Amino acid sequence: MKILAIGDVVGTRAVAYLGQTLWAKRRELGVDFVIANGENASDIHGICTADAEELLSSGVDMITLGNHSFGRKDICTMLSDSNSIIRPANYPACVPGSGSSVLNIDGWKILCINVLGTALMDSMACPFATVDRILSREEGGYDISVLDIHAESTSEKIALGKYFDGRINVIFGTHTHVPTADEQILPEGSGYITDIGMTGPVNGIIGADAQAVIERMRTKIPTHFRVADGEVKAHGALFTLDTSTKKVTSVQRVTF
Repeated sequence: MKILAIGDVVGTRAVAYLGQTLWAKRRELGVDFVIANGENASDIHGICTADAEELLSSGVDMITLGNHSFGRKDICTMLSDSNSIIRPANYPACVPGSGSSVLNIDGWKILCINVLGTALMDSMACPFATVDRILSREEGGYDISVLDIHAESTSEKIALGKYFDGRINVIFGTHTHVPTADEQILPEGSGYITDIGMTGPVNGIIGADAQAVIERMRTKIPTHFRVADGEVKAHGALFTLDTSTKKVTSVQRVTF
């Protein structure tokens, strides 16, 4: 089985780009399942229902989110009604949506989990305990498991990866928009990479217009960020699993 994880989709042009390229990339790589982080899909500030639906029609099977999950309020209904989009599981239980979902892909039940880091980010429930509870609740109800860790701290992502090694098959990080070079198979057979990068304009600063970001850093005056112009590329990682052992045999960074 081949699982393609796509990094944070930034802006509607990135959504359109996946619409033009993803199905062909799926066929080229022989991908069975695509999971993409879409929290910045609607021009940095969350994801609207229309952009989420376009990603799902473009070849994405599961959309995960992050700290911008509720930047567009109209997504709340879809979060409550669809099993193909999840928000971080360690948000308070009262917010719309779920932090995990099981999809049936070609007879395989794939458990997808989304969690927020707590280091250098907003205060949330413990990600370790939150994911532990989901695994316990879903025990026996899935074949393959996937975890998107949306976090700022690389050490927190690595700690979560090592903690769930052998219990979650595919573990990857999102949020920083910069791909890391530490793709690996952990000792107990889980595939891991600290951050899979970004799908969006490559000439800005993590997808935003460079001049606006520089101005804010220089002057400390709040500045409206807009999505950068120019070339769009997709970054992610391809995880290959041996379905007989359910261990990952290969992790490769992917750019297209």
